Amino acid sequence: MEFGVFLPVSGRAAGPQTLRDFALLAERLGFGAVWAADRIVIPWTIRTPYPYSADAEFIVPPDRPFMEPLTVLAYLAGCTERIRLGISVMVMPYRHPLYWAKIVTSLDGLSKGRFILGVGVGWMREEFNALGITFEHRGRMSDEQLLIFRRSLEDDHVGFEGEFYRFRDLAFHPKATGGLPIWVGGEGAAARRRTARFGEAWFPYYVKITPEELALRFGELRRLAAEAGRDPDEIALCCCLPVEVTDDPVSQEQDRLRGTPDQLADAVARFERIGVSHLALQFIEPRYPDRVRRIEAFAEEVLR
Repeated sequence: MEFGVFLPVSGRAAGPQTLRDFALLAERLGFGAVWAADRIVIPWTIRTPYPYSADAEFIVPPDRPFMEPLTVLAYLAGCTERIRLGISVMVMPYRHPLYWAKIVTSLDGLSKGRFILGVGVGWMREEFNALGITFEHRGRMSDEQLLIFRRSLEDDHVGFEGEFYRFRDLAFHPKATGGLPIWVGGEGAAARRRTARFGEAWFPYYVKITPEELALRFGELRRLAAEAGRDPDEIALCCCLPVEVTDDPVSQEQDRLRGTPDQLADAVARFERIGVSHLALQFIEPRYPDRVRRIEAFAEEVLR
């Protein structure tokens, strides 16, 4: 199983030197990928429940920097050599599909095929409102965007007539180095249907779930893929998880990654046994220097 780690694209530590040093550290420690979260604006008042924290509160304060992820990854493409560069996940409706398709294919070329395209439909209603996008349309918009992206990579004369996007007879270059696989984020049934139709990997972010529960949901996805005429074995199971590294042993919970590096090695092995091929880890440590220390301890015990 390959491991990835989330970049410090938000907070007071975010900046060019920190990002460069972090990516080079992750590369040196043996992580397979670094991941950048996507956010355009943070409203001062957010009433939409945040699905990835225990108290349903968004974790980044509105007065902290939050850097644009595709820009960050383009910068890091020139700073690194081997590590893959992923977005987890790009909220598709926030950008026109032809615009983001141009960015990601350019990024794919600049990184020599190291870019990973994680995609999702978003969750924060207030951010959609600020960008002038109808929240209720986000699923259908995203499906159209994925169709457009595939056509942009495959067709010489690109055209589309849909509910939200219409254009005809366009040239689109550069194409992607190796087809640019799509990793579909999202935890619900709609995300699994979207993966079965478009994705090369399912890439959910789970706060509290057992590996066995994840395996059951992936089994459902595989059935959907077969019904859609696809080979289920062509779809990988990947996952984003929060992780808390402790100095002393703690009681283990089957649906939570928390403990010493030795305990975490046993916990993540359960995800490997159910077929997870990539585990992207968000280290829960508010102070950046402490977070780096935890990541180094995890790498020493788990990635060795």
